[in-house]
Amino acid sequence: MATIGTFTKKDATYQGTITTLTLKAKVNITPVARENDKAPDFRVYAGSAEIGAAWSTTAKNGNAYLSVKLDDPSFAAAIFARLVESDGSHVLVWSR
Repeated sequence: MATIGTFTKKDATYQGTITTLTLKAKVNITPVARENDKAPDFRVYAGSAEIGAAWSTTAKNGNAYLSVKLDDPSFAAAIFARLVESDGSHVLVWSR
């Protein structure tokens, strides 16, 4: 797994940066009111542009994390990652 972002949590919002070969952005992952059971719990913004969504979920071992879907015109396809807590901060990890 590759770490593509680092975040801190302030209230219910995650603030940080995502860095890939084609994207380097300051990002906010902001909670939203769910419209239905499949709607995301969070929206992902780079500035004012929405670049993804995230869902709260729990791993088999009981640890909570966010399942994140990111999309950008520079990507060949959307990517999926996990925002997990690690040593007091949060990291966005991605694997193909």
